[in-house]
Order: sequence, then structure tokens, then C-alpha cells
Amino acid sequence: MGQVGFQTILVLLAVSVVVVGLFRYLHLPQVLAYLFVGLLVGPSGLSWISSTHSTHQLAEFGLVFLMFTVGLEFSLPRLRAM
Repeated sequence: MGQVGFQTILVLLAVSVVVVGLFRYLHLPQVLAYLFVGLLVGPSGLSWISSTHSTHQLAEFGLVFLMFTVGLEFSLPRLRAM
């Protein structure tokens, strides 16, 4: 997967824990918290994490994991009702 630094992952996890706790307190969805963290620490926000090939691969893995999680929670009857 390339070189994603331990410090990069630690920053993402630490900020995510704080922001998810805040969003839970405000009764907002956790998915919005994760998106907010990505915007906050990414290159378009505070630029704590630079945009490199390895961060793009990490983002793709996160997107696949998010789609897998949504797929587990989505039921077939709800899909048919649409």
C-alpha cells in the first residue's frame, strides 16, 4: 500500500475520536463526523495530511469499507420498497 506514516494514522484517529464524540453529543450521524474530519485535516482544510499516492490508496480502502458497512445495514425489503 505504500508508506502511510504512523503519525498520519494517529492524527486521523485522534481527531476522529474527538469529532465523533462531539457529533454523538449533538445527535448527528457518525458518517458526517468522518466526512468532516476528512475535510478538516486533509489538503483542502488545515493541510495536516498532504495528498500523496499512499493517502489516495488509504482513502479508497476507507471508501470500500464504508460501502461494505452500508451494504450490511441495508435490508433487501428496503431496497425493494424503493
